[in-house]
Amino acid sequence: MHGSVNKLKLATGVFGFGLVVMPILAHHSLEGQYDTGKIVTIQGVVMKTVWVNPHALIWVTTDRAVSSWEVELPPPNALKLRGVKADFVREGDQVAVTFWRAKDGSRLGNALTLTTPNGQVIDFPRIMGGRGTPNTK
Repeated sequence: MHGSVNKLKLATGVFGFGLVVMPILAHHSLEGQYDTGKIVTIQGVVMKTVWVNPHALIWVTTDRAVSSWEVELPPPNALKLRGVKADFVREGDQVAVTFWRAKDGSRLGNALTLTTPNGQVIDFPRIMGGRGTPNTK
């Protein structure tokens, strides 16, 4: 019985440690995933939006092709705190987005600015530490 209790404590400790460490390891660095030396600008139609952690995402198609651009935004909570609502863009909206493209050449980007259909420009800070404070113009 004493051995079972120790095994349970060990398993609980390992599980708890994993819960703390995994999000840290899972999060990527901007410079590791994106080419921060090159800014790409696209104009297109919003095909999909997802408002989930760790980052809100939008998909924008520029040519009605089979594949769209997946654009990573700051975390939803950080956007909400700065007055950016989940419906700031909707499927079918025409937008312009500037972003850093993924280093692997995929159609993935990390948003720097997004111009909404009404002309509002949301300027997302370029470093993760400031990503939660977009400026709107």
